[in-house]
Amino acid sequence: MFNGWLNSSFIQGVIYIITIAKPLFGEKEFENIKAVLNSGMLTQGKFVEDFEREFAHYIGVKFAVATNSGTSALHTALAALGIKSGDEIITTDFSFVASATCMLMQRAKPIFCDIDPKTYNISPELIEDKISDQTTAILPVHLYGQSCDMTKIMKIAKEYGLFVIEDACQAHGAEYNEKKVGSIGDIGVFSFYPTKNMTTGEGGILTTNNEIIAEKARMFRNQGQSKIYFHDSLGYNYRMTNIAAAIGLPQLERLDAGNTKRRENARYLTKELQKIKGIVTPYVAPDANHIFHQYTIRIEKDFSLSRSQLIDTLKEKGIGFGIHYPRPIHKQPLFEHLGYTNEIVNCPVSLEMSEKVLSLPVHPGVTQTDLEYIVNVIKTRRTS
Repeated sequence: MFNGWLNSSFIQGVIYIITIAKPLFGEKEFENIKAVLNSGMLTQGKFVEDFEREFAHYIGVKFAVATNSGTSALHTALAALGIKSGDEIITTDFSFVASATCMLMQRAKPIFCDIDPKTYNISPELIEDKISDQTTAILPVHLYGQSCDMTKIMKIAKEYGLFVIEDACQAHGAEYNEKKVGSIGDIGVFSFYPTKNMTTGEGGILTTNNEIIAEKARMFRNQGQSKIYFHDSLGYNYRMTNIAAAIGLPQLERLDAGNTKRRENARYLTKELQKIKGIVTPYVAPDANHIFHQYTIRIEKDFSLSRSQLIDTLKEKGIGFGIHYPRPIHKQPLFEHLGYTNEIVNCPVSLEMSEKVLSLPVHPGVTQTDLEYIVNVIKTRRTS
């Protein structure tokens, strides 16, 4: 097995001995890339077709359409559903910004909903209050690798006749009631950025059981073409390359093993860190199979350090970290300029969580020695 990065990474003047993320590659990726180069077919080709077929099978759907990023997959999903100017889509306020900017790309309006403080996912109990005559869809985000409460969300969607687009960009292999996320709503969307549980370098994919949606997505990602040089509609160059898919195929084969290792690492961290006053460890819902894209703790006031002080300690000791996310989406300058104020959005929980959350290394490259070191650093600093 090859490490995608060195054991230590140099970021912003700090050498991290234990990185917050580390893609792992094996011989098969190198063999596949060589095969692509030898074939001369560098753009969309057989490897993309194989990857789409295998990913669809893994998720448990009929169709998968590969793209060049998770963001482009989200945009493609909305376009394939016919989302248009004036439509409103309800989504979480606590996610990466692409969960909402994809809507702006279709001139639709994001309607932000607050989150459950235990799972950090969109709160189904608050969705109905956000529905209007312009609402066309719900876009739940399976944050950190844990499924949203899809039973409640799908019930609401059915009652009001709304599409459901699952943003599963952090949830490759996660399950809800023994069903893979990305197979429950009308469309699922995944990202293959290098920090994800599996990677293609850059890339994305959408999943669906609807053949018409899949065909519209294929056209949209390929300049709106139904056949070569015949452009039926507006589209973009969102195609995945053969090289990316060549990396993705063996990554998919090892996904379950990597997720198992993540869960093992998460269990150890939780067992040790939950003993520390002021640290809230991740909650795992009983109907969800969490795959821990991120292991995110919460720093409360009764911890001896502030979040920034703990971060300084982690930097000093060479432990990578992340804040996912330091501000809710509606607090991003883009959305503030569009008039999204705290009063209008009314998402106090997401605001509170943005000031408390902190992610620790949990990826498959983290060893037992690394885990013990992380715990010891936090415990020692807590009591010093």
